[in-house]
Amino acid sequence: MSKRLRNTELCADCSVPEPRWASVNRGVLICDECCSVHRSLGRHSSQVRHLTHTPWPPTQLQMVQTLYSNGANSIWEHSLLDPASVMSGKRKANPQDKLHPNKSDFIRAKYQMLAFVHRMPCREDDSSTAKDLSKQLHSSVRTGNLETCLRLLSLGAQANFFHPEKGNTPLHVAAKAGQVSQAELLTVYGADPGAPDTNGKTPIDYAREAGHHELADRLVEVQYELTDRLAFYLCGRRPDHKNNQHFIVPQMADSSLDLSELAKAAKKKLQALSNHLFEELAMDVYDEVDRRETDAVWLATQNHSTLVTETTVVPFLPVNPEYSSTRNQGRQKLARFNAHEFATLVIDILSDAKRRQQGNIISSPKDNVEFILKSMAMRHGSDSQDNDQPDYDSVASDEDTDQELPSSKGDRTKSLDSDLSDSPITMQEYLEVKNALTASEAKIQHLMKANNNLSDELRLMQKKKERGAFVTTSSSLPSFPSTLSWPRDESVQKAPKLEKQSSMPESDYDNTFNDSEMEDSSLCRRARLRSSGWMGEGSSIPELADVEMEPDPTLPSTEDVIRKTEQITKNIQELLRAAQENKHDSFIPCSERIHVAVTEMAALFPKRPRSETVRGSLRLLTSSAYRLQNECRKALPSEGCPGPDMQLVTQQVIQCAYDIAKAAKQLVTITTKENTN
Repeated sequence: MSKRLRNTELCADCSVPEPRWASVNRGVLICDECCSVHRSLGRHSSQVRHLTHTPWPPTQLQMVQTLYSNGANSIWEHSLLDPASVMSGKRKANPQDKLHPNKSDFIRAKYQMLAFVHRMPCREDDSSTAKDLSKQLHSSVRTGNLETCLRLLSLGAQANFFHPEKGNTPLHVAAKAGQVSQAELLTVYGADPGAPDTNGKTPIDYAREAGHHELADRLVEVQYELTDRLAFYLCGRRPDHKNNQHFIVPQMADSSLDLSELAKAAKKKLQALSNHLFEELAMDVYDEVDRRETDAVWLATQNHSTLVTETTVVPFLPVNPEYSSTRNQGRQKLARFNAHEFATLVIDILSDAKRRQQGNIISSPKDNVEFILKSMAMRHGSDSQDNDQPDYDSVASDEDTDQELPSSKGDRTKSLDSDLSDSPITMQEYLEVKNALTASEAKIQHLMKANNNLSDELRLMQKKKERGAFVTTSSSLPSFPSTLSWPRDESVQKAPKLEKQSSMPESDYDNTFNDSEMEDSSLCRRARLRSSGWMGEGSSIPELADVEMEPDPTLPSTEDVIRKTEQITKNIQELLRAAQENKHDSFIPCSERIHVAVTEMAALFPKRPRSETVRGSLRLLTSSAYRLQNECRKALPSEGCPGPDMQLVTQQVIQCAYDIAKAAKQLVTITTKENTN
């Protein structure tokens, strides 16, 4: 299934000949050293596969070949092709550069910050919004021009965009036209092969109707890729989808240990999760499988006599900044599972995915996924791990709630037993049920009110976002290639995507950032309470929110903004150097200098800029500096608290620094354009 590309290729990042790895979603080939940096970015930034030691779907390999041969790397290095960049000192890494910091800094800037991607002109109208880019993508996928579609995706076009006039998605168009490589690219960026159009037909249906049967079969494989990958990881076999066999659920050779009460309780909690939360857990396990398999390929293909320790393996899943800290901690704890424990978790997920696909619903309370992970980790007697010093901050679990409310749990059990018996219902039981229903109704009303408020806020944020000129691209990179294929919860299915994220209050295991995650009375969590303003909601520049006042149209000179940006960049470089050298005691002084530089830069701009883009960039700049200070304070151990996880803290610090640099770059671009008009 695999096929080696010709040996004249060069690494897209440092130009080393004969690269052996590919970044699927970036459409480039990379060498071993650069691959180690790509892996540390996480699959949300770069999805790496070995060219010969990893099984490839032939059409996906062909898609990567086509992109690389046609110069997809120029999308990610657009500004470096400008002769002016050479004069300014900007250059790409070369084979003689050290991996750290030269190559790694360049790769992070190239793919995390998208520092060299061509940006659309800054405008006040909606002509450059994600909706317009997505419409262009919708029109482009019927052709064979892959590079155009990748460029649109890099600018923020959405692979799952539903065209309001056409009534379908880009994948419907590509499938009907038989554009195999376009379909591969769209599914890599999260397009759903099972999404219906206004006529109720899926891309798979259109591919079959048009006679593109191989494409239709491939889209079915993509639809079940998550469960197929998990099954293949355990038993080396994939389901036969052509014969309607969509699931393989392997069995443990020795399942005697799976009969414990703790194991049964964990499995029940897994079954009780909503489809939304179950998908998140399944995605995280998928990412962990990918990490373990790629580690195995990496170790098998390296020259161990010259192997550099810092490029050997990725010890756990890298932090995804779009996820909450709770979810990131849960993802990283998956690395602590031994082979037997992890296989048991994978089997439970496969069996429950099959149950959900068949439509068997289990009505039970929704519990915290963190308890599931903890229960699974304890399932096979891993006492030695539990007795060790924890590697991560403690995360709230349902055990705490169960210990605090033993009487209510007993009442529920008693009431359930009474309901299942044939004896008459007593007055006491009736009153208990009535009180429980009253309390539940009050809680539901409270949650509905909170949900409505969140929905209103999200709609307002969406309107503000659509008025901005810059389009984020991280949302177009999925955690795994396709959505799971069971029926959605009706309440989630009818809600818009933004509202769906706010309608899941039942668990901390989500991908939204909310204050409830940080409600902790201990001294260890106070810094996190202060960091809740990182989305730009803090009081760093409160006057920007005052839209009633007359705006000040004047912007600072480009030279002043560039001078302050250089000062910020210099301080960020010092911070990154301290992070690379593990000088954690330098975090706070560096963050203070960055905060001072950011404050001085923000002071150059009017208090109430007319441009929504300027306001958004200033919010990102100041709130990221504020969040950076809070993250750096976590590097200092507090009395009576366990030591911080420095790997997690360092990654969060680096992410804050990149956000500051991104905002500063946006402000330079805006002022340059405005002052030249």
